[in-house]
Amino acid sequence: MKFSSLMKVAVFAAAATYGAGMAQAADISGAGATFPYPIYAKWADSYKKETGIGMNYQSIGSGGGIKQIKAKTVTFGATDAPLKGAALAKDGLVQFPMVMGGIVPVINLEGIKPGELVIDGPTLANIFLGTVKTWDDAALKKLNPDVKLPSTAIAVVHRSDGSGTTFNFTDYLVKTSADWKSKVGSATAVEWPVGIGAKGNEGVANNVGNTKGSIGYVEYAYAKQNHLTHASMINHDGKKVAPETKTFQAAAANANWSAEPGFYQILTDQPGADSWPITAATFILMHATPQDDAATASALKFFDWAYAKGAKAAEELDYIPMPEAVVKLVEKSWTNDIKGKDGKPLFSGASN
Repeated sequence: MKFSSLMKVAVFAAAATYGAGMAQAADISGAGATFPYPIYAKWADSYKKETGIGMNYQSIGSGGGIKQIKAKTVTFGATDAPLKGAALAKDGLVQFPMVMGGIVPVINLEGIKPGELVIDGPTLANIFLGTVKTWDDAALKKLNPDVKLPSTAIAVVHRSDGSGTTFNFTDYLVKTSADWKSKVGSATAVEWPVGIGAKGNEGVANNVGNTKGSIGYVEYAYAKQNHLTHASMINHDGKKVAPETKTFQAAAANANWSAEPGFYQILTDQPGADSWPITAATFILMHATPQDDAATASALKFFDWAYAKGAKAAEELDYIPMPEAVVKLVEKSWTNDIKGKDGKPLFSGASN
């Protein structure tokens, strides 16, 4: 069974008890980003076992998560493309980071081992622009002088849905390629010059896994658990780096989480010899004055539990937990900004 299938079982199993009428607290409903789906599913399973409270999370992409929280059809939305302060204020939303991870180029090329192929930002942009068409292109040969590259045509796979993973991936391409910046730009959904679209990180992972000569981009947990071949990259400082905990941490090390409203922070193309160039945080969106006080309070308890007890599980899937200092800022924002119908805070305090 594929990793994504296992995770779906875990998430919906976590909600099953509530569906049977056995849970004593408000069920938690969420929708959005596929980037954090593996860790949200793992947390949901563990939380259900510990508390009996389920979480139903729909992995539909960041764009869908933003739409659903605005429509008030879920307790929380999840997005890897954070909203800026004005957008949050307009819809009465509160935003905070939950976990961090890395986005990696994945390839299906016979004879190439994980991490063996090296790629840089300009070449990656040219592949997705369609100007680098074959695996033995001069640009790839220059980056990989000791790798035997075939003349196979490159099959590009990209997201077809509104995606925070796409937002961060294209943000990186904008920062490293003037052509990409002028011709395509960065957004949760763009007009892709070439390639085939797939829904979710799951869809891209499956398409790359089944298509010889292909390249795509996914959150690292999907690459690892689906046994896909990832590329190494040349980072902002010109150093070759691999996707791993220390390079994700290095990219996040200098983030100033309190600089903008809603903890807005983009972690792509960060300086530092060890920094992975496409690192990202994933965010939660909730209403400052929710429709369902009980469900919101239940969700905040779950997020508090995940911060306090979910770090090990996150690291096992190669995500980066939020630093303790940031967690304290986030939980203070819950107390100040998320209020029930009686005007009182819905968060009762940290569990650790």
